[in-house]
Amino acid sequence: MMIRDAKFIISAVKPDQYPEGDLPEVALAGRSNVGKSSLINRLLHRRGLARTSGTPGKTQQLNYYLLNEDLYFVDLPGYGFAKVPKDVKAQWGKMIGTYLDKRENLKLVMQLIDIRHAPSKEDVEMYQYLAHYARPHAIVVTKADKVARGQYQKHIKIIRDTLKVLPGTQIILTSADTGLGKQEVWDLIAKHIGVEEIIPPSG
Repeated sequence: MMIRDAKFIISAVKPDQYPEGDLPEVALAGRSNVGKSSLINRLLHRRGLARTSGTPGKTQQLNYYLLNEDLYFVDLPGYGFAKVPKDVKAQWGKMIGTYLDKRENLKLVMQLIDIRHAPSKEDVEMYQYLAHYARPHAIVVTKADKVARGQYQKHIKIIRDTLKVLPGTQIILTSADTGLGKQEVWDLIAKHIGVEEIIPPSG
């Protein structure tokens, strides 16, 4: 599969707003400001496709991006330190939970963790949920360019130990700035949606 086109389709809040059809979906989950939008833009070589923001909690819906006519990326609302009222956070939690529980099209959840910080309580809860319910998942460590290369393994060990990562869970180190890990992420997605290879946009 060669990625020739990518476009934003819809922001959804509830199941009747999800796109119709049976195209596979890959969701990106993580705390606010972990770099979900930046990773999407890097993977698709489209600087402004997914809107990035310095304000945590900017994504408040499930944002669907269609790749060719073959696959959706689903950017989930960030959890954690977003400065929003508790009732809004509760709504986000219900929205994410409903999607993860019910969406049959979901083939993979990429949980993003910022390499600079030990996983938060919410990160641990998300990983425990994915592991307990056996949702196909992987850990994508973001912002690798923000720490020295020699510190990579130390930070990955902290992430692995804090989350109590199960054997066999794939961990991919990435940087939206340098492109580190980009092809590994595409290879991961290809495996989970059942295609031999995904050729991303150049750049």
